[in-house]
Amino acid sequence: MTDPVAGLAEMARVTKRRGVVAACVWDNAGGAGPLSTLWRAARDLDSKVRDESGAAGAREGHLAELARDAGLTRVESSRLSVQVWFQTFQEWWEPFTLGVGSGGAYVHGLDEPAREALRARLEEVLGPGPFGVSASAWSIRADATDSQRR
Repeated sequence: MTDPVAGLAEMARVTKRRGVVAACVWDNAGGAGPLSTLWRAARDLDSKVRDESGAAGAREGHLAELARDAGLTRVESSRLSVQVWFQTFQEWWEPFTLGVGSGGAYVHGLDEPAREALRARLEEVLGPGPFGVSASAWSIRADATDSQRR
């Protein structure tokens, strides 16, 4: 969201009376997002690469802070973790070559030698497979107040 406080406030506004607002954001600032391995390898090859670590809510406690700024009450924060298994490196790599998501947009924008260097670095880090990719997200659960509804 370009304005996460306004976005969370809008979520509260459209929530029914006594409703709950919930949101989560990958822990990109802590290096635990699902694309963290991609971004580390990209920075190994080009220190100027910008990742998603500065995104709103991507660091511990920030999503809860944004929720409180949006007027939500009884904000509960937690961490969610997942692991996804891939049988082969190619299974993991292919979506990036199609331009899927922010990582895919980055990979898709590289010239062929840079893309191949990144692919080789990542395969060196992850191995041929099978392997698991772990990721965590910061989450909040909060109450919308009556004053937020119109």
